[in-house]
Amino acid sequence: MIRVGVNGYGTIGKRVADAVHAQPDMELIGVAKTQPNFEAHTAGERGYPMYAAIPERSPLFSEAGVELAGEVDELVAEADIIVDCTPSGIGAENRELYETHHTPAIFQGGEDADVADVSFNARANFDAARDADYVRVVSCNTTGLSRIIAPLEEEYGVEKVRATLVRRGGDPGQNSRGPINDILPNPIKIPSHHGPDVKTIFPDLEIDTLGLKVPATLMHVHALNVTLEDDVTGAHVRQLLEGENRVYVIPEGMGIDGAGKLMDFALDAGRPRGDMWENCVWGESIGVNGRDLYLFQAIHQQSDVIPENVDAIRAMFDLEDQKTSMELTDRTLGIGISGSPSGFAEQARAEFADD
Repeated sequence: MIRVGVNGYGTIGKRVADAVHAQPDMELIGVAKTQPNFEAHTAGERGYPMYAAIPERSPLFSEAGVELAGEVDELVAEADIIVDCTPSGIGAENRELYETHHTPAIFQGGEDADVADVSFNARANFDAARDADYVRVVSCNTTGLSRIIAPLEEEYGVEKVRATLVRRGGDPGQNSRGPINDILPNPIKIPSHHGPDVKTIFPDLEIDTLGLKVPATLMHVHALNVTLEDDVTGAHVRQLLEGENRVYVIPEGMGIDGAGKLMDFALDAGRPRGDMWENCVWGESIGVNGRDLYLFQAIHQQSDVIPENVDAIRAMFDLEDQKTSMELTDRTLGIGISGSPSGFAEQARAEFADD
């Protein structure tokens, strides 16, 4: 049983904590926060021991009625591994703390790649994280791109990827983010940072990326053009992607024509927090012209990296092979959509509980 601590209990951290708590081979021993906001109270209600990420703020937790189990140093010392879910840049600062206690750590995609020994995506390079002390789970967009590129590369070979990323301005709770009424090339320079980040997973891949930010909080949307090494048909590509558990190929008859309806779909299905862990590829967008493949996909920025963090733990401790780990993670979290708009998450968890 791997003892896991989560440093940072916000958008990503609270989801990682829940995912770790659901694993049969992991124990969530605590979470750390900088302030006693509503998420700290929720962690207490879930029974997660709370640690003060900034020791000087410990009295604030008592004043707010949040019981502390200790300070973050104690959590790091007790854990077999820390999943750092702090804001971008803070994880790199925290590495010294983890090194002091000889505690391995997982960082998130907001950190620079050199914060860790390896950048990680479960579908693409699971084995690269074996026995690593520091691993970086790549960003939501890089995760989404990697999940598509990996099976295409294995099945057909990939000559070049061109991707335009239409990115949400902020998460629902990030009321200081924008734009409010604008469409921003972000960055204006080409390529965007996403292409170089994908190359931390696929070093030899030729990829160009462009980024835009829009006034939305729901999801990112990618427009992909992938030049393959072999001639294929759209039907064959669709069949390939439908075989990927962390890719949901949206059937034409579902009436899901945008990110808003995808979020409604997740909520109606009882997904916790309305999360969509899967890439959501519009089936009718899959088209092929010679060796050029085209498609649209939506990426839920708050949740698609969550199963990757769980798989990274297993890879680092050499607990399972790639296939076994991903299947176990998917099963415990309820990942994988058959096309039914109701009950798929609960059904998956019920089947696991019955075993």
